[in-house]
Amino acid sequence: MDGEPSTSAASNANNWRFAQCFGDKGEVDDITEADIISTVEFDHTGDYLATGDKGGRVVLFERNDSKKGCEYKFYTEFQSHEPEFDYLKSLEIEEKINRIKWCKRQNSAHFLLSTNDKTIKLWKVFEKSLKVVSENNLTDGTRPVPPPTISTNLRLPRMTQHDTIVAAVPRKVYANAHAYHINSISINSDGETYISADDLRVNLWNLNISDQSFNIVDIKPANMEELTEVITAAEFHPIHCNLFMYSSSKGTIKLADMRESALCDRHAKLFEEEDDPSNRSFFSEIISSISDVKFSKDGRYILSRDYLSLKIWDVNMDRGPVKTIQIHDHLRGKLCDLYENDCIFDKFECTWSGDGQSVLTGSYQNYFHIYDVNTTNDIVLQADKSAFKAKKIGAGAKPGMKNGTKPGVKDGVNIDAMDFNKKILHGSWHPRENTIAIAATNNLFIFAVDR
Repeated sequence: MDGEPSTSAASNANNWRFAQCFGDKGEVDDITEADIISTVEFDHTGDYLATGDKGGRVVLFERNDSKKGCEYKFYTEFQSHEPEFDYLKSLEIEEKINRIKWCKRQNSAHFLLSTNDKTIKLWKVFEKSLKVVSENNLTDGTRPVPPPTISTNLRLPRMTQHDTIVAAVPRKVYANAHAYHINSISINSDGETYISADDLRVNLWNLNISDQSFNIVDIKPANMEELTEVITAAEFHPIHCNLFMYSSSKGTIKLADMRESALCDRHAKLFEEEDDPSNRSFFSEIISSISDVKFSKDGRYILSRDYLSLKIWDVNMDRGPVKTIQIHDHLRGKLCDLYENDCIFDKFECTWSGDGQSVLTGSYQNYFHIYDVNTTNDIVLQADKSAFKAKKIGAGAKPGMKNGTKPGVKDGVNIDAMDFNKKILHGSWHPRENTIAIAATNNLFIFAVDR
């Protein structure tokens, strides 16, 4: 961001290659709704990767050290959430996993938070030895023996290890704190607290206390008819444990300081870009709604995603974004159709690379973009079956194209032929390497830079 020569992942399109694909590779029409991946998250080391799906399941992958490069293998799977029914409000509560966040590892066990619309759970995932009785007074481990006739021949049963399994147990359940749908959870840099955000409130929790939380942001008006905006995402600062930010459907990002007051309704900083009045339309408010916000690793910059663009903000400069990257400018003429088919409400996520030099976000037709924050380089890759078909026949994955010049993307796009059911909403970037995990409907794709 400071104008130095870029050595980012986005500086050479041909380095990126398809590495792996997990999940059923059948046709889109045959996909079971419960198998659609709804969140992806690397842990702090990058050695483990978690996905959550609409069926309430969490699947963990671990790095496969026996393979060259960055490849993963299945680790374990567990049912995190079940469908519920709120009898007081006559509402069904979906089991869909909205977010997963890893706690920093402190021993051999893994701890991670997962949430659906209403309930957050802290899971402990650990390896457990299964032992069996190998010897006793009736068997020597291989065949039966006659029972002992004198007491001196009595033997204590001997246990031997039979197998090692990976177990997942819920250590805490944080329930009944949100009246609206939870859209974000974020663990603090102190490792002790986390925030959860729904449409109108942000709550602060202690990881060790599940029966109480503190409401630190509340934008619910006294009269709900006066409601003009909702909270869309929230995240703690990666270094300063007193700072957090939350974004809104009005296109604003608010930075709040918990040292100022117990209720952080009055923000410390407001990041907002004024609309050009000449471009205002019926869809302006919808497309300006921020779907995701992320701090850079050093906390200096904020990355935000709205329907049409990515914006990078300097935390020290709130008068406007330092960079705006157009993602869906070619769809401006199709907003009416996208409103009709509800695609205009799709919530695309965004993420930083580990070195902060590149950013990642998704698009339609299973395309996703990797941008260099210092230049105009734009790598377009596609997470679809052609990637692993090409790998099977030894052709390698399709190379990414710079600056959106790939046929069918941006300027050369045939928008009428675009499949808006194929979309990349969720992705995660390895914290230390140029490896990314992409959720494409029910498939998990891994892409990496050749080393």
